[in-house]
Amino acid sequence: MRLLLVNPALPESFWSFRWALETALGGKRALNPPLGLATLAALCPPHWEVTIVDENVEALPLKPVADLIGIGGMGVQAPRQKQLLRYYREAGYRVVAGGSYASLCPEEYAGLADHVVAGEAEYIWPQFCADLARGAPQALYRETGNVALEDSPVPRFDLLKLPAYSTASLQLSRGCPFNCEFCDIIVMFGRKPRYKAPAQIERELDSLRQLGARKVFFVDDNFIGNKAKARETLDVLAAYQDRHGRRMRFGTEASLNLSQDPALLAQFRAAGFEWAFLGLETPDPQTLREAGKPQNTAGDMLAAVRRIHAAGIDVLGGFIVGFDRDTPAVFEQQRRFILDSGIMVAMVGLLTALPKTPLYERLRREGRLVEEAANSDNTRARTNIVPKSMSLAQLTTGYQWLYAQLLADRGIAERIRNKLAHFGAPAQLVRERPLEAAGIVWRLLTRGIARGGFGRAWHFLRSLPLARLRLLPLAVNDWISGLAMRDYAERHFGVPARRSAMTPERALARLRRSLQGWRSRGAVHLALHRPARAEPQIAVRITGVLDRALARRLARQLRAVLRRSRTRIVLACETLGEHAELERLTRALGRHGDRLLIVVGEGLRELLRCEPPSPVHQS
Repeated sequence: MRLLLVNPALPESFWSFRWALETALGGKRALNPPLGLATLAALCPPHWEVTIVDENVEALPLKPVADLIGIGGMGVQAPRQKQLLRYYREAGYRVVAGGSYASLCPEEYAGLADHVVAGEAEYIWPQFCADLARGAPQALYRETGNVALEDSPVPRFDLLKLPAYSTASLQLSRGCPFNCEFCDIIVMFGRKPRYKAPAQIERELDSLRQLGARKVFFVDDNFIGNKAKARETLDVLAAYQDRHGRRMRFGTEASLNLSQDPALLAQFRAAGFEWAFLGLETPDPQTLREAGKPQNTAGDMLAAVRRIHAAGIDVLGGFIVGFDRDTPAVFEQQRRFILDSGIMVAMVGLLTALPKTPLYERLRREGRLVEEAANSDNTRARTNIVPKSMSLAQLTTGYQWLYAQLLADRGIAERIRNKLAHFGAPAQLVRERPLEAAGIVWRLLTRGIARGGFGRAWHFLRSLPLARLRLLPLAVNDWISGLAMRDYAERHFGVPARRSAMTPERALARLRRSLQGWRSRGAVHLALHRPARAEPQIAVRITGVLDRALARRLARQLRAVLRRSRTRIVLACETLGEHAELERLTRALGRHGDRLLIVVGEGLRELLRCEPPSPVHQS
């Protein structure tokens, strides 16, 4: 059995950190590899031939040699996942859908997939494999119990292209003891955290270490959901680090009560944890209580963040605007807190109701749910709820203003200064080699700081901890993160773009000049469209065959346009010619795929990662 496992493209968001990966860090393609697919591969019968393709780092095969294609995905990947399921099924392949969104809403995949695997896979995937082998697979496999994580195998990390990622992934636990109204974790994994044995984690780290991984993200819903289990694992990790030269660098997700336990913080640092993502949401205690998050109201939130910083652990924060109590004053409140806390990776999102959550059900009862609106990415200045204490226009305008303030050069510098004023000694770990670190700093200076002019250079210099040089790498990392988030905000919403950014008109003129030979023969047609509620779009219609010469010219010119402008591209090919040329074009433009749609033949077959654009009409 030849199995192809596919991780669909993620639409670009603040989480993509594209500028950081491509520009500052030397060409990484994505943050994290698909851990779920690597785990699924380890659950397959040993005689199966398994391949993993991640669309975020490589092109998808148009005609794979496969007997079965499995496509996973989270909520933000669901539109692309469904496109791929439809494409491969229409091409004659047997397809199976899985992942967190298919687990949450398996009913949405009826007619798109031959089979749906809903829920944790450790027990039901082997059952599906066995049924398939005997010729009697079911349409739906649903896990209704709790999986003992001791039964989870070491993922097939060897099937992942780890050098393409910034950080490897590993999972210690599933589930969270809290009951936040807006969260779908407890719907899928329950409120009783389940943990792997420390020996399992050591085996997984051994596998990653042998493959060259040095940075590892523990993708737990809440690493300290069971503090006793967490402490046991942290002690094992500290000993593991001592045995192997303290070369592994860790990060994870946790809850704010981490700040209340100095001994636990010391264990985190000793184990080699550099950062923790915390769902802070809002500094307003009453709003937190109404949202079912009283665990964040036990004390002063700003003091709690500073205690974690004092332990030498960076805080990445999740924030939400649009709660029922939020008025337009909330944006200044959030700005002040994020600025004072020094949190650089502050992921602010609009309150969004995920399917099956308590929030979703409550808002549906209240008639405040916009059923047809997108519900998967809350960092795109849109939501599927009707706000209660402000208008939708006030919510989106205030959201854009907040990010414009945070991502201004002054806002980045002030946050770094405020953080470093309270930051303790970071964990003693082996970091980048001198030449590698020098390359990162050089790229930041030449491609990030210098391009911001004298003002940015001034703010950069005043933010550097020259009296505490051991914190210099943290300041550099924060500038990289801040500029990456600013780059995204410039290209997608609300934050003024650099003056040097290419306008849609200039982009169209460039394409007209570079494609003049094909245009004069009637083989290529160009048009600029400005949809009312979307980014500008340039339509490139090819009436002839997409041959090698045209594919190369398109790759070079479209890459420049997509890199330097906010314009989207719709590339319509009436005939493909050789599939190899389309695949070469896909690889060349893959990192810009969220703003590129390829249309093939008479019907839409989205062969690059993208969101559906508004209709394009050719004159």
